[in-house]
Amino acid sequence: MRLDPLSLPLSFHAHDTRADGGVRRIELHRERVVLHRAVKGMRMAINVRVSDFLGVALRGLDDAQTLVLVHRDPSLNIPLCVSSDHEEIASAWQMWSDIFALPLLAEDDHSEPAARRRRHNAIRARRPKFLVRRRGGNPINTDTIHRDEREIIARD
Repeated sequence: MRLDPLSLPLSFHAHDTRADGGVRRIELHRERVVLHRAVKGMRMAINVRVSDFLGVALRGLDDAQTLVLVHRDPSLNIPLCVSSDHEEIASAWQMWSDIFALPLLAEDDHSEPAARRRRHNAIRARRPKFLVRRRGGNPINTDTIHRDEREIIARD
């Protein structure tokens, strides 16, 4: 498989283990990528900006090497080129990186997806937002109580 970066936009099929039939259709443009697939009968189109990808990575296999457009979510990675010729793969790697304005990533640059955020709320024990805006009441306001003073009382 070898895609030509100079003939964008491209549309091709790629392997997807979670999709129905094991295949997804990918539309590759200069500024966005659209992935079409069906999962359990539900058809979907995922639109991802090219700037959301981490870079263009070179993944090595035994005989052939693969160029992959790497995303933080591994299920959104997109294969660009598979070749056993080292010169061809190096020139394609540089060309894809220049066209998408993404960095070149080596095989060891691949990082794990970001850890999930904690589900519990750290500030749950605090007062609700609308109560924070209100002043707290004081049941006994000592400023308005007058002791040992003569009070004026109006009588009819």
